[in-house]
Amino acid sequence: MPIKPSEKEEQYFREQELKRQLEKARVEQDAMAAAEKKRLQELHFMHCPKCGQKLFVENYGLVEVDVCGGCKGLWLDANELEQILAAKEQAGPLRKFLKVLGA
Repeated sequence: MPIKPSEKEEQYFREQELKRQLEKARVEQDAMAAAEKKRLQELHFMHCPKCGQKLFVENYGLVEVDVCGGCKGLWLDANELEQILAAKEQAGPLRKFLKVLGA
């Protein structure tokens, strides 16, 4: 004779199934977010924020700067300006300008 599960057992198994479904949905959402992030990076990586053309890397002393092939814009990564200024021992016009701005 089959034994019918109690209400608490039924509730426990419903909760376990819900946890599995939520975890599965979370994993799928994380995978979709990672794929979208990768797609956006491939779409925008090394493209000029101003005109959208391809950026090329050029050396300026010991620092690699990104130069746009279209609008000839010059783009610096974090701390690259400080590295360029630190490499210059004399106070050139760019350094004087930045001091006036308070940078």
